[in-house]
Order: sequence, then C-alpha cells, then structure tokens
Amino acid sequence: MKNMPKRFKHRKVQKGSLRGLATRGHTVAFGDFGLQSLEPGWLSARCLEAGRVAATRAAPGARVTIRIFPHKPITSIPAETRMGKGKGEPEYWAAVVKPGTVIFEVGGVTAEQAKVALNRVAHKLPVSTRMVARRTR
Repeated sequence: MKNMPKRFKHRKVQKGSLRGLATRGHTVAFGDFGLQSLEPGWLSARCLEAGRVAATRAAPGARVTIRIFPHKPITSIPAETRMGKGKGEPEYWAAVVKPGTVIFEVGGVTAEQAKVALNRVAHKLPVSTRMVARRTR
C-alpha cells in the first residue's frame, strides 16, 4: 500500500478541528464486518499499515479493506530548535478520523475470525474502536 498521496496541492496544511460525528463512511460497505472509530484522532500511515498486516495475518483468507487514506501532512520542527523560523517540514502523513468512521472492513470470513482479526487491528490504533456488522435490508 502506498502510504502517501501521489500528488498533492499543498505541501503543508493547517491543523483543522475534529468536531462532530462522521457523516460519510460510517456504514460497512465493502465487507461483512467493520472496525468503527469511537473517538476523533489522526491515524498515521504507519499504524494503518500495521493494522493491515495484522488483519491479513490473523485471517489469511479474508478480504481486508482499508476505508480511510492518509491525506494530511503532519509537520514538526526538529528537537532543540529555537522558537520562530516558520512551520516545520512534513514529518508523516495521517488520516483524519471522526467518531463513527469505519476504518477497516473484513469480508469472506466467519464472525469469530473477523472478531479476532479486527481485535488485532484495534490494538494497533491510537483511537478506541468497536466492531460493527453489515446491515441487511
């Protein structure tokens, strides 16, 4: 998985706010079970990749889908640098997650296998999550 956008309009972006609930991407769409965020936060590209590896190892026959992508460049100034001198350089890429966003989806496995796989993924993420199932109409 590519952990950053191929091209982007602005190299540095402002922090923004994480208020409110997710209005899009809050239902299971591609798999049978999903991992839904319960709190807001930034998920780095590295923790998303760690979650993907954990899910594919826990459920080898499963179809794992990552529903979010790290579009936000997070900047930082080097340690022991004096105040001022502008904004720091981009350090890593992160995905903005609001409460209710489905982060990972797993399909093609039983509920027990999905629970094990998504539990392994949840341990890799810095936000609290819950497992949700696809709604049937």
